Amino acid sequence: MKKIITNIFKFFLLLFVAGIIFIAWANYSIKNESAPLVSYNITDVPETKTALLLGTGKTLSNGMPNAYFYNRIKAATDLYKSGKIQYIIVSGDNSSKDYNEPEDMQFALIQQGVPQDRIILDHAGFRTLDSVVRAKDIFGQTKIVIISQKFHNERAVFLAQKNGIQAFGYNAEDVNKYAGLKTNLREYLAKAKAYWDLILGVQPKFGGEKILIP
Repeated sequence: MKKIITNIFKFFLLLFVAGIIFIAWANYSIKNESAPLVSYNITDVPETKTALLLGTGKTLSNGMPNAYFYNRIKAATDLYKSGKIQYIIVSGDNSSKDYNEPEDMQFALIQQGVPQDRIILDHAGFRTLDSVVRAKDIFGQTKIVIISQKFHNERAVFLAQKNGIQAFGYNAEDVNKYAGLKTNLREYLAKAKAYWDLILGVQPKFGGEKILIP
């Protein structure tokens, strides 16, 4: 009995170590592949018809403003006003009546001077994978600039490239390390999940009719 317990313990320990190695490898691989394709400098961004603004909530669970949200809005506004892009797909979660990331982002962009007819809503961007693949499959874009924080852009650009999309990431300003600690720790697992989804060929949760961007 003792030997069986020991073998079971060794098996789970091996799985744990393998999991840690996979997470570390996935993070290194994604960061390494996307490094030349993400930048904080607007002059590095190639002129592209369409940008993909990845969604997040405008407020935190405690009701305070979400710095990730407002920093992304500023980055998207700056990019549009620089003339680098013509349209912005705002893609996010709209899973309940009272939570609508795309419309919140649209409203914030309009407040910053981006014309409404230059903003396209994607209400089915429940995950980064969904947002990226839908930009191609639903909105017909094979070349995009992705707007989010650097840690998120690394993963999004990687997924875009693996799904046949030419992508560049324009990094919004990050939040301070203390405030973003939980998000950054979660990102380690998210990068591993992105690689796992790629291996398994996971597709977006929802499809839909194609939408033409003029």
